[in-house]
Amino acid sequence: MSADKLKEKVGPYGYVAGEGFTTTMLHHGHKLDSDNRARAPPIFQSTSFEFKSAEHGGALFELSQLGPIYTRLMNPTTHVLEYKIAKLEGAPCLAHGDCDNATTLPNSLVVASGQSAQMHCLLTFMEAGDNFVASAELYGGTYTQFKYSFKQLGIEARFFDASKPEEAEKLIDDKTKCIYIETISNPSATVPDFERYKAIAAKAEIPVVCDNTFGQGGWTCKPLACGADLVVESATKWIGGHGTSIGGVIVDGSTFDWRKKKADGSLKFPLVAGPQESYHGGVFSEHPVFGCDATNTVFILLARVKTLRDMGGCIAPFNAFQLIQGIETLSLRCKAHNENANALALWLSDHEAVKKGSVLSPSLPSHPSHELAKKYFRPGCFGSVFIFELAGKDEDEARARGKKFIDSVEMCAHLANVGDSRTLVIHPASTTHQQLSTEQQIAAGVKPAGVRVSVGYEDLEDIKIDFDRAFKKACA
Repeated sequence: MSADKLKEKVGPYGYVAGEGFTTTMLHHGHKLDSDNRARAPPIFQSTSFEFKSAEHGGALFELSQLGPIYTRLMNPTTHVLEYKIAKLEGAPCLAHGDCDNATTLPNSLVVASGQSAQMHCLLTFMEAGDNFVASAELYGGTYTQFKYSFKQLGIEARFFDASKPEEAEKLIDDKTKCIYIETISNPSATVPDFERYKAIAAKAEIPVVCDNTFGQGGWTCKPLACGADLVVESATKWIGGHGTSIGGVIVDGSTFDWRKKKADGSLKFPLVAGPQESYHGGVFSEHPVFGCDATNTVFILLARVKTLRDMGGCIAPFNAFQLIQGIETLSLRCKAHNENANALALWLSDHEAVKKGSVLSPSLPSHPSHELAKKYFRPGCFGSVFIFELAGKDEDEARARGKKFIDSVEMCAHLANVGDSRTLVIHPASTTHQQLSTEQQIAAGVKPAGVRVSVGYEDLEDIKIDFDRAFKKACA
């Protein structure tokens, strides 16, 4: 088959036959070091890096040359992870350096956690007095961070129903700086209509920020190809995949022009497009950074050399190394995750112990987001987390049975995580979303009796056996 034939698109949202996702996750981002030629990326467990000369040190600090200074800002091990994730998410990798011998800096930034990623991302372009509109169907920690911690900083989060983009549009005013959505909401699995949100954002001249944690590192969904401008995600989940290391990711699609102006001629995003006080008033979008034009990379550069510099939420080199190991099996694991999740959702939807119609998986035609998932996701993939309820004569009995089910599983694990290699179960209303009020839980898609399952890649029959055994104990 010819190379041109291999590159024919099989879908409009970033998936191309022969795109080499698995090859990319294995080979991209790491070159053999000249001295030892280590095949695996080395762990650079060093706080800082020695300068070649006084002139070299000065050039690094004034950003005229690219290179590691201090691990809080940049580390060679972390750099490999950033290259891989940027490529897998579909972000451009643009040239920086002395341009005669250009190196590259990926359009991504890896930080300490998913919570850290969204904080560093939003604080790069928002300040006191600003607001943003966000889906109410969010991970509980995201919701509380937005509603309470951002409020302490003078930034208001305005929440809307993720299935109703028109609600988001009504909340936007001249102080609104972005629309924030999740690829698959946690835990009700609502899928956003990316095209509608992109149109609303374009009209308001603001970016779309998407949490792609449940999009599995670009395997199931590539939001940048669907209309998002920025992606954040928890690398702790499917990217790492084994429940061993915490990390977060910011990816910039280089699609948003931060130089937009208001009606009065002032900058709409002065923190990005305006003078940088801590860099002697320099304007990154107008002057060379690391020796090259920074117009298309100004956001991710500032996220690194200003927000990360000051907020300090860096990842440890060892954690970055662990996440790199996870990436090397990402496509294999996510294929198995999705296959098991699709089959388990179908099996549960017809199980006598499960409340009819309560299985909220986009893989099922009955789910409100089924068609949107088919439109925007990799064919056959619908994510591997969903919620269901046990049957009961009333909600109290269903809730009690759900908790008894969780206490009765033997192989599956009861813990607060998703994207692990193993199947995990939890009761969100009393754990991950416990700090939300009843009304906030309902708005977030959390049902009082709901059981969330993150489907692992054990043998499917063994998952069913464990569930069946727990159902019998819960309903006895």
